[in-house]
Amino acid sequence: MLGDGLAKVETIYRDRAARAKELHDQGKKVIGYLCCYVPLEFMTALDIVPYRLMGSVQEPITEADVHMETIVCPFVRSAFDTALKGSASFCDGLVIPHTCDSIAKTFNIWEYNIKPAYFHFLDVPHKADPSSLVFFKELLGVFRKSLEQYVGHSLSEERLRQAIDLHNENRLLVRELYELRKEAPPLISGSETAKVLVASMSIPVDESNELLRSVIGEVKQRKEKPEKQPVRLLVYGAQVDDTSFFDLVEESGANVVVDDLCIGSKFYWPDVSLTSDPLDGIAERYLDKINCARTYRPMQGKYAEYVDDRFGYIRDFARDFKVDGAILYVYSCCDPLGFDVPEIKEYLEGEGFPSLYLEGDYLAASTAALKTRVQAFIENLR
Repeated sequence: MLGDGLAKVETIYRDRAARAKELHDQGKKVIGYLCCYVPLEFMTALDIVPYRLMGSVQEPITEADVHMETIVCPFVRSAFDTALKGSASFCDGLVIPHTCDSIAKTFNIWEYNIKPAYFHFLDVPHKADPSSLVFFKELLGVFRKSLEQYVGHSLSEERLRQAIDLHNENRLLVRELYELRKEAPPLISGSETAKVLVASMSIPVDESNELLRSVIGEVKQRKEKPEKQPVRLLVYGAQVDDTSFFDLVEESGANVVVDDLCIGSKFYWPDVSLTSDPLDGIAERYLDKINCARTYRPMQGKYAEYVDDRFGYIRDFARDFKVDGAILYVYSCCDPLGFDVPEIKEYLEGEGFPSLYLEGDYLAASTAALKTRVQAFIENLR
């Protein structure tokens, strides 16, 4: 039985646009965004509702293929396809960051076809060295001014600091939720966690914090826990924003207890440091602290040291959550993650964590085709 927290999560997950539409109808500005690299603190501080854009794993891509080649990331095509069909019609604006090529090289297509009242392309550098941080801070200033001009008033430093505190609290609560997955069995399943995170990204941050506190309290107290499976797994990948993949894995005999995903730990783990100039902390958090394949980090020291520096955090997740193996689930045409897979696979297996590489096509139909390989991998880990 679902309590108040999980029941509300289920409601939001099934119609994640409902609250944003309601707020838009009440006169609030709602701005859609893609990826982990858009600083939500600016929008929250200006009383704008940030809304994470997603695709639909259940709906075939039709209209997007008129405008985008099929070699574009299937998630990006699906998100654009659903936007063309009106899924984000309540959004007053759109922010697209310079992350992977599929997102960065299609921003003009989004702007031309969606025609939002507000549009901003955030040119995130691909290096995290000191000069890039200085450059990125300047770009954040441009983003801030564009939002101020759009809403018609300036953003005070006090409001920005309050927004930073709210989002840091949000991240802390998600990390607290993840701690409950260290139990055996985990107190909340991978599928349930995915629903919580999708719901959390679909509502204002203050409401998200309230929802997360309710879910955490409920999960700690509930008597019916997820079934203990013989295998505990980590899932690595991009924006897995539907439960179909987690359902497949958990129904095949494993507990998904941790992840390195764009709507999971990658988005929620790093905080914004409290710096004298808030833009310094924001720049550092979004450019340097997010571990993503799209950011180039030059080799320092020997190769083994370089690989450990890049992927050691995944090994630490595997150890902390006591996983038996990892599934590297990458969408077709996702070059940044695809290029990293051989090194990550070799690294994790060298650290004692067997891994399975899967390539999917975002849609649920392609996920189902992976079931046999997932079952065989889990069986080998028993």
